[in-house]
Amino acid sequence: MKSNTRDASQLKRELQELSALNEISKAFSSSLDLEKMIGKVMDILHSHFGMERGTLTLLDPETNELVIEVAQGLDPEVEERVRYKIGEGITGKVVASGEPIVIRNIGDEPLFLNKTKARDLSKSNISFLCIPIRLGRQTIGALSVDKVFQEDISFEVDLHLLTIVGSMVAQAVQINQLVKEEKRSLSFENEQLRGQLKKKFRPKNIIAESKRMTDVFSSIDLVSQTKATVMLRGESGTGKELVAHAIHYQSDRADKPFVKVSCASLPETLLESELFGHMKGAFTGANASKAGRFEMANGGTLFLDEIGEINKSIQVKLLRVLQEKEFERVGGTETIRVDIRLLTATNRDLEKEVREGRFREDLYYRLNVIPIFIPALRDRREDIPLLVKYFIEKFNLENNKKIFHLSQEAWDHVMGYSWPGNVRELENAIERAVIMCQSDTILRDHFPIDLQARIKPFTLVTEESEENNNLKEAVETIEKRMISRVLEKIGGNKRKAAQMLGVTERILGYKVRKYGINSSK
Repeated sequence: MKSNTRDASQLKRELQELSALNEISKAFSSSLDLEKMIGKVMDILHSHFGMERGTLTLLDPETNELVIEVAQGLDPEVEERVRYKIGEGITGKVVASGEPIVIRNIGDEPLFLNKTKARDLSKSNISFLCIPIRLGRQTIGALSVDKVFQEDISFEVDLHLLTIVGSMVAQAVQINQLVKEEKRSLSFENEQLRGQLKKKFRPKNIIAESKRMTDVFSSIDLVSQTKATVMLRGESGTGKELVAHAIHYQSDRADKPFVKVSCASLPETLLESELFGHMKGAFTGANASKAGRFEMANGGTLFLDEIGEINKSIQVKLLRVLQEKEFERVGGTETIRVDIRLLTATNRDLEKEVREGRFREDLYYRLNVIPIFIPALRDRREDIPLLVKYFIEKFNLENNKKIFHLSQEAWDHVMGYSWPGNVRELENAIERAVIMCQSDTILRDHFPIDLQARIKPFTLVTEESEENNNLKEAVETIEKRMISRVLEKIGGNKRKAAQMLGVTERILGYKVRKYGINSSK
């Protein structure tokens, strides 16, 4: 009869353990938050087996101390304050030895320190079970629980159960540590990338020295420290997006998002959803709710490129966002408020668009608070040699080339072309020339045929002469000023000057003599 009773009791216990372990397994898979997971596990152990005051203590690798990671029913201030050295108290001994310890009655155990002051030792009716948490051969912490003391109870079954739970806890701790490390790594990488972006998009990294671009840089400095809406005007390919980046990364929003939308690249039906987001089921294909670019840019800068392409219905919604700082997602009713710095760009004649009724006048005045005009490349011809040098170095690196010069005929072509595609077209032309060139000098034939066919004289405006329409004289004016500036900057060192200008020392010497430049300065 006693044997049957024992078998029934043992079966009941085993079923209880299986039920508890099933719940504990679900608890571990329900979240990546270690505190929430262990909290659920402690509650399960309490409800099934009467275990109380469950505590997870982990080793801090930096201080080599044991700190309380999760404690059932313990004041957070106490958790933060309590520390154990390895070997100190019961918990410290378990971590030091890697073996479990059971204290049948903590009131009779001098090694029990009760640092948390969570127990009344005078009652002498509490048992304490503590097992090590191991990852491989390393003990990384301890899991402990209290249980009501009884003279005739055996704790072997409880220790076996806690050991199984401890192995689950170890895996959860490992995953938690990996997630934390990944977050730290991503955070560090994010900071590095932001730093690189700040350097990349500083105005001085926009290749230019002409008077007209110097004025643009002054405007960037002026508007960056304000919240004003800025409209960037200029032809396609002049670098409006670079200027937008520069404004953002010089502002107090530099550590916040920079979000770009090309208004011309999206169909009218998708642009609204892209800007303002949509709710699930708002239209065919909207299988889930999605945040729009305004929400993504909250706290940072939103750059709307080609703003002149948006239709009247979106113009109305954009005007409301600018006025009220709020909007609703497509198909939604909840009003969303955002704090964004708005930058826009266009190559259209918006004044003409307003006169002809295609662009709202009230929106135009909202967007055109501070206009910055980016000059076409043909109007800042002085910058072409600097840009050519920069692009050659860039494409040398990308294509494992060693090209250092342009022939005089190639220079004549580059300086004589009107570059309707602006800096973007120049970049593409230099990339092709670098790829096609098989020596250290780019020749006229290395440029696209259509570029060669369209070479024609142009009107050059310089600081020295606004009436100079002679191509040869214009080029000579630019060459003389650039050579003089570079020689002065590096103290007359012709070798370095030739390298900086992308010509041979022989050609540089010829130019110095031709223009009567004092190279000793």
